Amino acid sequence: MAPFATYTLVGASLVVAVWAGLMAARNRPVDNPLFYGVLIVEVGLVAQLVGGTIALVRTDRALDSATFVAYLVTVVLVPPAAVLWGIAEKSRWGVGVVAFGMLTVAALCLRILDVWSGHYA
Repeated sequence: MAPFATYTLVGASLVVAVWAGLMAARNRPVDNPLFYGVLIVEVGLVAQLVGGTIALVRTDRALDSATFVAYLVTVVLVPPAAVLWGIAEKSRWGVGVVAFGMLTVAALCLRILDVWSGHYA
């Protein structure tokens, strides 16, 4: 696992979360630029899933493999769920769900690093 890549994903998801939060404050629905921002984060998360799985297979460190894989898979599922919910909800809360989803992605990415480093308690 590359901490720099994970921190980049955390930063990108926080930028998209702030962007979505500003859109919610302005009472705007989910639009194409926000969708593309979430899509960029999602591509990074898929790359993290692949890279994390490869790193897990190659490592000899003691870590909770099931928890690590569960976090890798879960974090990939959050953005599509948030965007679909956000598009379906036409009020400001739809884009608020996207903001909350991106905050969740940031937290899960940091947790992935914790599990990778052996701090999974």
